[in-house]
Amino acid sequence: MSLLEIRNVSKLFGGLAASSNVSFTIQKGEILGLIGPNGAGKTTLFNIVDGVYPPTKGQVLFKGQVISGMKPHQICKLGLARTFQVVKPLQRMSVLDNVIASAFLRAKNKAEAVEIAMETIRFTGLEEDKDVISRGLPLGKRKKLEIARALATQPELLLLDESFAGLNHSELNESIEIIKSIKARGITIMIIEHHMKVIMSISDRIVVINYGQKIAEGIPQEIRNNPLVIEAYLGE
Repeated sequence: MSLLEIRNVSKLFGGLAASSNVSFTIQKGEILGLIGPNGAGKTTLFNIVDGVYPPTKGQVLFKGQVISGMKPHQICKLGLARTFQVVKPLQRMSVLDNVIASAFLRAKNKAEAVEIAMETIRFTGLEEDKDVISRGLPLGKRKKLEIARALATQPELLLLDESFAGLNHSELNESIEIIKSIKARGITIMIIEHHMKVIMSISDRIVVINYGQKIAEGIPQEIRNNPLVIEAYLGE
């Protein structure tokens, strides 16, 4: 059984089809890249998966259970967490308190929440910044904090929405290592990313979306050489 199944999903906003009859699966333990031009419908698909939007048509199944129509907090409780393209930490709170807030999804008390949060902060390389108020963090560390907040919910499936956008070369390499370490912990990942060298190097499989429709699916080498993908990104 697939960990996640997106089954014939469409999402209409008025007469505009942001997603149109999209189907694919994610297997436990893999990294699946979701790519496509700007406006292709990638983040809309994330919003459908995590319950921000209900699908107009189709279903999303997580661990065999239909989650379409459930609220985001209910889906998160089942073991599916996400980051957002525009990072929005709790700006007046410290890095540690931001992660503690997420840890309370599983923790039975504050002591347990602090323990989960500290382990997550160490894992993501934010220990030196744990007492820093989050609005004062540079972009690279805010991106790490966004990942830490999601990880503190102890997910089985993590959705990453452009976690590499705006990072410098050093930060990019650090983030790649964090994502490889997340996979090594047995957490499955679906990632939206425009940085092609990154997505090709970390993904086990890639799904390509254009104008809300799936146009290709396969291993990185197949996607790299697919004429439909080349046309969608570069033009004929």
